[in-house]
Amino acid sequence: MAQAYRAYCPQLNADRFVGRHPAKLSGVKRPPCSLHHLPLSSVVMKTSRLPIAVQQAVMRSLREKLAQANLKLERHYPEPRLVYQQRGTAAGTAWLQTYEIRLNPVLLMENVDAFVNEVVPHELAHLLVWKHFGRVAPHGKEWKWMMESVLGVPARRTHQFELQSVRRNTFTYRCKCQQHQLTVRRHNRIVRGEATYRCVHCRSDEHTSELQSRT
Repeated sequence: MAQAYRAYCPQLNADRFVGRHPAKLSGVKRPPCSLHHLPLSSVVMKTSRLPIAVQQAVMRSLREKLAQANLKLERHYPEPRLVYQQRGTAAGTAWLQTYEIRLNPVLLMENVDAFVNEVVPHELAHLLVWKHFGRVAPHGKEWKWMMESVLGVPARRTHQFELQSVRRNTFTYRCKCQQHQLTVRRHNRIVRGEATYRCVHCRSDEHTSELQSRT
């Protein structure tokens, strides 16, 4: 299976849960970003639905940054494939084995300038690091160097885009200190007795829920 580096994970607030199975603690597998999030659904947008001007701006950013990197690195790294089918709340991912960048079309349409100036270079940097250094830490010193010294872009690991439009129905769970939004998938796991979730702050389990529509 091709490995993906999930870049630009959304900045989290305090309402995170730690997954716990009845028998043992089972942490949710995290993407390479230091911050992880509850998986949320989004509508897959076909390329044909994106304005040509937006597609051209994204491709221009990719090619300009790639040319800049090849000049500084004295290499001839190929152009990666662009795919506008990134789901959920991630702005984009870099897929190493298939050498492609997947962008979230919904967030792209809402944040065109940020995608062109930051997200595209961010994902490109992951692929360039893999080509130049091999398999290293996703957001390690090599990636930071590639972003800042080669591509000339601030090495920010997360985005803070508004996520309302890419969220679907969630269930509100209450612990002793706050409310938490869980996806339908996690809610169903609780109902089936397959998992419980514990607040990372007060350490209490959730105990009530109600459906919140975010469509």
